[in-house]
Amino acid sequence: MVKVEEIRDKEYRSSSPYGSSEYSSSSDSVASTSSSLSAASSPEQETLGERLAALVDIVPPTTRQSIKSKVSNAASIAKRVGKIGGNIIWVVTTSALLVGLPLALALEDEAKIVQQEKEMLAQQQGAQGMLSPYGQPGQPGQPGQSSSSGLVPPGF
Repeated sequence: MVKVEEIRDKEYRSSSPYGSSEYSSSSDSVASTSSSLSAASSPEQETLGERLAALVDIVPPTTRQSIKSKVSNAASIAKRVGKIGGNIIWVVTTSALLVGLPLALALEDEAKIVQQEKEMLAQQQGAQGMLSPYGQPGQPGQPGQSSSSGLVPPGF
């Protein structure tokens, strides 16, 4: 779009061979023409939908039908893939919750039991050390020394 801009110069008006009334009438016609052009079509205010709607006349009907069918097929494929993907994610998530969560809790309980057994063993060894007449348990040749195998819980 061409934008007409009027530049007024005082020297130019005074040295112009035309009369002042003619100059003012021509500037009025330029202003009215530019305002009618700007009101008729302004691309800044035109939306994308309006531009696409204007393309309907340019694109032949067979091409439009081909584009429509391809877009429709792509949309249906995307819908199917999304549905299958959602189902797969749902199965994996529920399986992880139903199998993984109880398994994690059982492993945590087992680790807690093993830790308690280690603490009990340490307490028993500490009590034996206090009762030992020689002061240092674990030195070979001391009377009342137990075997070095330690306490083994049942089932292990």
